[in-house]
Amino acid sequence: MTVLLPGFLDAHAHLALIDPTQLAAGGIARVLDLGGWWPAADAPGGVAAAAALGVAGTDAVPSAAGAADAAGPDARYAGQFLGAPGGYPSRQAWAPAGSACAVGSPGEAAGAVARQAAGGASVIKVTLNSAAGPVLDTATLAAIVAAAHERMLPVAAHTEGPGQADAAFTAGVDLLAHTPFTDRLPGELLGRMAGRLTWISTLDIHGWGEPTAAFHVASDNLARFHTAGGRVLYGTDLGNGPLPVGLNRREIAALLACGLSPDDVLAALTADYPGYPNGPIPAAVSPARPSASTPALAPALAPALAPGVSPAGARRVTVIPGDRPTDPHDLTGFIDWLLRAQALPARALPAHAQPARALPRPDLEDHRS
Repeated sequence: MTVLLPGFLDAHAHLALIDPTQLAAGGIARVLDLGGWWPAADAPGGVAAAAALGVAGTDAVPSAAGAADAAGPDARYAGQFLGAPGGYPSRQAWAPAGSACAVGSPGEAAGAVARQAAGGASVIKVTLNSAAGPVLDTATLAAIVAAAHERMLPVAAHTEGPGQADAAFTAGVDLLAHTPFTDRLPGELLGRMAGRLTWISTLDIHGWGEPTAAFHVASDNLARFHTAGGRVLYGTDLGNGPLPVGLNRREIAALLACGLSPDDVLAALTADYPGYPNGPIPAAVSPARPSASTPALAPALAPALAPGVSPAGARRVTVIPGDRPTDPHDLTGFIDWLLRAQALPARALPAHAQPARALPRPDLEDHRS
């Protein structure tokens, strides 16, 4: 038996730092790029995006070969990182040129947000990393959030350093790009966050299989956030260190260890792209192949449809061969089964077989023999 699901989402990736053509074979159908990537100049909307963000279109994706030759996932993106002048990641060697947008005062906030929106961003990304440099002051951060919400765009925050997760929450951001890992959050704050915020997991970046102190802090925070009813999305920060390009066994195992059930993990993977209530739904785009020398995927995984705007219209869906383990305590078996997933073109399936939406209850998954 084969299980058909809406396309699995990695809700935190950096496409400029990886080869996106490998993701489909690894089970990832959709990505949310959270900074540093925008469509290539020869991709649909690429010229407009590059112009809006003030970046040369030919630099949009390193060695881009064009969306017509893409074999990557459906993608939505944040555009540039919005941060304080001299703040993270403007001085980091890994950050692609032009990927940071300095916002020095509340008066600059609306223009910075407008540039991302004009470039096709579906989310605004702010950085609050006091460990790496200056951070946005309270008034400027609030102005960015207000400008984004006026455009019906959600705001995701990278928070690092004491008090930064609380500052982001107080300012009204909608998502934390990482589970907070600097310090153990008070239970009262966690409870308030659970009522409004979505967290993106990214646990495995803390040690890549050799857990660090930050891994344990993040895992404790996420476990308590989940218990309090908080919404968690699967995300890996793909491009940050030696992470597998595709589903990450260690990330899934860490989520299960934090108390998420297998059904919770499926819900985190099949969720819709983050959005703002009643906001616009920007079309997904296709990352271009990084270079002509990149090996092509198997024909069954070749690009298929025009960009989709939701899991129902997405270019790719997720197919998992074999029966899902019936023992709810067999977590290793569940992970082994999950990692068989592939992202296939939606047009390769009969119309009646395509999943209609993200599953609020993954036990309603569609079984096809």
